[in-house]
Amino acid sequence: MSFGILTMESAHFFNNKPVVVAMGVCGCGKSTIAKKIASQLQLPFFEGDDFHPASNIEKMSNGIGLTDEDRWPWLDALGEAIRIKNNDNSGVILSCSALTRAYRERLSTSSGVPILYIYLHGSRETLLKRMNSRANHYMPSSLLDGQLDTLEIPEDDEIAFTVSIEKSISEIVKESILKINSMRSLD
Repeated sequence: MSFGILTMESAHFFNNKPVVVAMGVCGCGKSTIAKKIASQLQLPFFEGDDFHPASNIEKMSNGIGLTDEDRWPWLDALGEAIRIKNNDNSGVILSCSALTRAYRERLSTSSGVPILYIYLHGSRETLLKRMNSRANHYMPSSLLDGQLDTLEIPEDDEIAFTVSIEKSISEIVKESILKINSMRSLD
């Protein structure tokens, strides 16, 4: 398990309540996992999808993948929400696909704080099954392969860890909280 390179910048994470993003492609359970972690850690939760402009939702609803130009304002809005909510270092948990390193860097830069990313990893088959079982979600399963193609798994120099979604929700949440707490105790 790699937590990335520990730097002076990441010391902010250790000395304050965490800012954590549950990330991954559609269908990995970002929202469910992030909500449960937020509840157990008694931190506020933001649903990343709530920050998409209507034009992004419309594109995805019509099976059209987003471009970088579509994502930058969305990531900046999320970063600003983190900055406002975390202005007293009280922490926040959110769900956000954060598919590429550039998107994660943009989110961290716009929030002004280091962010710990939980990469929720699963097989294409599991992801597709989950997407096909969702009701009333704007994201069609036809966009999964595009997200998988775009995905850049966090590298060793990023503050991140991976959790398999092939486990139960309670196991994923428990493992994630243990890793968050163990990272914070490295200080």
